[in-house]
Amino acid sequence: MSDGYGRDVLADPGRHRRTIPEVTVAPGMLIEVAADGFVGAATACTAESVTLRDRRGRERRFGLHPGAFLVDDRPVTLVPPRRDTGPAPPPVTNSGSIAVPRTPARVARASRILVEGVHDAALIEQVWGADLRIEGVVVEVLHGIDDLTAVVREFGPGPERRIGILVDHLLPGTKEARAAAAVEGPDVLVTGHPFVDVWAAVRPEVVGIDAWPDVPMGEDWKTGTARRLGYGDPRELWRHIAASVTTWRDLDRELIRAVERLIDHVTSAPEA
Repeated sequence: MSDGYGRDVLADPGRHRRTIPEVTVAPGMLIEVAADGFVGAATACTAESVTLRDRRGRERRFGLHPGAFLVDDRPVTLVPPRRDTGPAPPPVTNSGSIAVPRTPARVARASRILVEGVHDAALIEQVWGADLRIEGVVVEVLHGIDDLTAVVREFGPGPERRIGILVDHLLPGTKEARAAAAVEGPDVLVTGHPFVDVWAAVRPEVVGIDAWPDVPMGEDWKTGTARRLGYGDPRELWRHIAASVTTWRDLDRELIRAVERLIDHVTSAPEA
């Protein structure tokens, strides 16, 4: 068969074969495995394989076979990123800030950050601990805010002795909002998140669930949540949550903003 110009268009059967493009793997890239439909974000890539993590936190590794993956619904051949011969990027802390290498902890400031419970303190330590030690900021546990006015009065805040308070369930019209309004001032900042408990400020997919369950008012939230997620003891669920959180990306933005505001507030105070 001729194309009218004296050429046989069937002479080279590979002439019109579809070319599958190569795509360089980037961290977080959403990739589908053509063979079984597994979809996940890229967490690692070598010359031989790519590791994908799905929305439930499950990780699987796949060989880099030609045309074995889909990106944006198109077949692709994945290739590992090229080695960067330039300077390495500076290390960062779990909060995303530039790490300061080999720097001892600073002497504690007079200013403090107060949180409602030990779980709030544990999450802050996991994500912001390195930053707080560099800044000399101590986090203390309140064990609830029923006596918040007395706590603030005893602390004696001032221009060189500021206090920042992180509160759960800080919504208009709640008892938490009323407690915050009673103590706020130029040297006292109360911020918080809208969740009943700080556990729910951890992104659900990080702990392998679609969403945090609804627990009716009047039922203990931690106990009800643990039971609905198949845990016999809330402490078991907390251990799973604590082990799942590594960086700021694992937390809801409301909590991130609240903690960052508190750090800015207490570290902007002049030191005595």
